[in-house]
Amino acid sequence: MKLLLVDDETLLADTIRRGLEAEGATVDVAHDGRTGYQRALTGAYDVLVLDLMLPGRNGYEVCRDLRAAGVWTPVLVLTAKDGEYDQVDAFDLGADDYLTKPFSFPVLLARLRALHRRGAPERPVVLTAGDLTLDPGTRRVHRGDVEITLTTREFALLEHLLRHRDDVLSKQDLLDAVWDTTVVTDPNVVEVYIRYLRRKIDIPYGRNALQTVRGAGYRLAADGG
Repeated sequence: MKLLLVDDETLLADTIRRGLEAEGATVDVAHDGRTGYQRALTGAYDVLVLDLMLPGRNGYEVCRDLRAAGVWTPVLVLTAKDGEYDQVDAFDLGADDYLTKPFSFPVLLARLRALHRRGAPERPVVLTAGDLTLDPGTRRVHRGDVEITLTTREFALLEHLLRHRDDVLSKQDLLDAVWDTTVVTDPNVVEVYIRYLRRKIDIPYGRNALQTVRGAGYRLAADGG
């Protein structure tokens, strides 16, 4: 197993490297985000172990840009950031696993072996509706040749609608799929975000892809409107 470890805590990185090498792994180490990104981009690694709080470029940026560049090496985030939204952001940007510091070395080793067995995931299929496209891997949305900038929530909502294009989805369907189900959320927030999306993907282009089905919910037309 060949790994790249990107962590600016030099003593910890050296300890992890020695432990992994004792288990038969080959380990390259980078101590900043820019170096880590370049090595991950050009090296053939089985797994990337990535800290989030890095000098140069943070781990979120490294993970996002690797996926955008078509590098699908499994990424295990190893970080002291233990908030649930930190984890959500990491997974949204393409991480495959998440382990917080301090950690158990046997658990780290087991997770790395699991990622190695699983291998690099297949590149996500680009979702389309006419000339409207959404790439889950690069997290980019286009209407024809024009790139559209969406917030994380807008992106998640559009992705769900595209995966169910031509289906009528109720507010509750969308709420359950896109919003945190552990938090009570007013269903009317769906209307707000539908308006946001229309202003970005339809109105500037004279389209009507995102349609309201009175009394039932919303539908994204498969022909892109």
